[in-house]
Amino acid sequence: MSLDAVLEEIRACRACAGELAHEPRPVVRVFPETRLLICGQAPGRRVHESGLPFTDPSGDRLRDWLGVDAETFYGDRRIGVAAQAFCYPGTAVKGGDFPPPRRCAQLWRPRLLEQLNRVELTLLVGGHAQAWALGDRARASMTETVRAWRDYLPAVLPMPHPSWRNTAWLKREPWFEAEVVPWLRQRVRELLA
Repeated sequence: MSLDAVLEEIRACRACAGELAHEPRPVVRVFPETRLLICGQAPGRRVHESGLPFTDPSGDRLRDWLGVDAETFYGDRRIGVAAQAFCYPGTAVKGGDFPPPRRCAQLWRPRLLEQLNRVELTLLVGGHAQAWALGDRARASMTETVRAWRDYLPAVLPMPHPSWRNTAWLKREPWFEAEVVPWLRQRVRELLA
């Protein structure tokens, strides 16, 4: 099966129809040329509405961490985005989004990743993405996993989610922006050279 065929099936998926408070709208943006794969948790409300990944303040912070502008992020086919779940899971009563449903990753990730054979670096953005992708290799917490970032290189880089909700985390953990972000920017420059 080709990447185009898998993407067509993903975009037509309605496996969660009836379970969500809205119509499913899978959001995935990958290409045969993808070398940098960004795996977040699930699209947020704004991404659900726009149909493009990271079209929100989280995307602004992520692009800053990557050292790329929006034109490069959306225009360079060497950058791909495929969250653990492709549809917005909805907003929880106390705020924030519901966790990504595991069913989506189980249905689609192995088939999608099998087609992305040029990926050199996968960013695991947030604890849910790290737990799914790393399994037993994930540490006890997202902080511990990200702190051990060098242990997952060269193929994988665990990161906190760039959401405003993690601003306090970033202040408590200044090593992330002092150590990880400069490494990431350099690696992105190499991948896009």
